[in-house]
Amino acid sequence: MWDRIRFLDSHPDPGDRPVAAVLAPLFEDPEGKVRVVLTKRPDTMPTHAGHIAFPGGRPDPGDRGPIDTALREAHEEVGIAPDMVEVLGFLEPIDTVEFNPVVIPVVGRVSAPFTLIPDDREVDKVYTPLLSDLADPERWWSIPWNEWDVWYYLLDGDTLWGATARMVRLLVGLDRAGQRPLR
Repeated sequence: MWDRIRFLDSHPDPGDRPVAAVLAPLFEDPEGKVRVVLTKRPDTMPTHAGHIAFPGGRPDPGDRGPIDTALREAHEEVGIAPDMVEVLGFLEPIDTVEFNPVVIPVVGRVSAPFTLIPDDREVDKVYTPLLSDLADPERWWSIPWNEWDVWYYLLDGDTLWGATARMVRLLVGLDRAGQRPLR
């Protein structure tokens, strides 16, 4: 499955817009299958309440860029230590309806073994779906909205959709944006 993963080599330029960042944490399970970490945000969150998302958010003053922000947020939200992540690249910047900053997705491989420790304030549920399942086009459906296709995917009784669905589809090669395969 590693050869199916797509990403950009260099940091995308968001222009003069404010930036947020997320980490798309990939890892191999004990059977050697590639999985990704996603979270469900609590209904009490000020933005994207109840949505399935990658760990991430706005930068802190000490962050030196999207990589720092993504790694810090993943550590805060699900306990993935920054030194356990090999940054592989980026996905294209993503705009969301509810959130002003452009989101820079950082793709990283997490060293095993590790334990996910969700923060109760920021994470309602953690998902670790197989990347091969997310790459199956038969499991996705879309609905047109304002000249866009909004993609949906059922994930353990919840629905993955919106910006995170777009990121996942870019990551597994279902949508194209000039990325190259992982080597």
